[in-house]
Amino acid sequence: MFNIERWQEIFETIRKNKLRTFLTGLSVASGIFILVILLGFGQGMTNGVAKEFEEDAANRIVVWTGVTTVEHKGLNPGRFIELRNEDYDLLIKKYEDDLEFKSSVYRIWSGVATYKNESGSYRVEGVFPDYQFIENASLTAGRFLNYDDHNGYEKVIVIGHKVYKDLFGNKEAIGEQVQISGINFKVIGVYSDPGGEREESRIFLPLSTSQRVFNGGNKVRNMGFTLKPQATFQQAVQHSIAISNEIESFLKERHIVAPEDDSAIDSWNSLEEAKRYYDLMDMIKLFFWVVGICTIIAGVVGVSNIMLIIVKERTKEIGIRKAIGAQPWSIIGMILHESIFVTAIAGFLGLIFSMALLEVIGPNIEIDYIVNPSVNFNVAITTVFVLIIAGALAGFFPAWRAARIKPIEALREE
Repeated sequence: MFNIERWQEIFETIRKNKLRTFLTGLSVASGIFILVILLGFGQGMTNGVAKEFEEDAANRIVVWTGVTTVEHKGLNPGRFIELRNEDYDLLIKKYEDDLEFKSSVYRIWSGVATYKNESGSYRVEGVFPDYQFIENASLTAGRFLNYDDHNGYEKVIVIGHKVYKDLFGNKEAIGEQVQISGINFKVIGVYSDPGGEREESRIFLPLSTSQRVFNGGNKVRNMGFTLKPQATFQQAVQHSIAISNEIESFLKERHIVAPEDDSAIDSWNSLEEAKRYYDLMDMIKLFFWVVGICTIIAGVVGVSNIMLIIVKERTKEIGIRKAIGAQPWSIIGMILHESIFVTAIAGFLGLIFSMALLEVIGPNIEIDYIVNPSVNFNVAITTVFVLIIAGALAGFFPAWRAARIKPIEALREE
């Protein structure tokens, strides 16, 4: 039941001790404020990591080669390992039930592209049609490569958005002829990439065409694969690591490379890399929780100490109340009301200021690996209610002490 006299007493006590109440509330509000800000930046870091991995397909495996550094089966180190079309064909046949998208890549170094009076040096890569999905590329005009282009050795290209801006400005590019190292290619598509300009500074053409036109024979520079989805993230990571290791072992055995020689044949697994980052983010967020909770505990302890002081100051008053018939739970309620009131008001103020700050500055933060710091409102409001319960507990023990004071001893208190 609402008791106006009780609330008048609370406000009268606060009015008489403005500074003490303000400092107590400040310690509680700062605890919530710090916790919410830390959780917001923890979520911002998670968003940043997720954005980094959006650049390519999330379950991507890339295999590449280099120079051997270990003697193996009588062969000296220093051999450059070259992948072939046959390696790719054998792998996709071996893992056809596991692979979702796949492509080998033949790269032309320092490919100079020219359109009329404009020219530039870009990465030129011969790929299969699936490479669009491996690279997470989105078409802004025209179409991507298809298997008819590959089987017919067509001289067609798909250019990145930066290449398009450099060579064409705002003019129509589809159907135009672009020279690459003096050879004409027809533009059939323009793509954008979440990775930005670095990823959009490339030109794709059919793998078969690139090998024939640029004297690549049957060589490929690297291979990219994505795996079919699994039921859980952990299963996907384990499956991806297993397939990646098997591919490495298969190619090393095929090219007579020592099992431990990762300089000769190596792979990169985006899911394994993502798991490392997400595990790190979880540890950082746990640390933020610990720091924030410790700050809140410090505020709650402050509330408890203030309540003890209030009980000490009002000992004689409490004795009089009990002498004229006040029940113990009435005394406890009087102390608890003030404790809960101060904790709740301070907690909600800390929540409001922290959420407002994240709302204003979050979308404007442009830092690597931190994107749009924010916090789930349900989590934040739950934290405040937990704080209020903690404030009630903090006030209960001083209140219980007050309720146990004997009237005669209280009346003797100076």
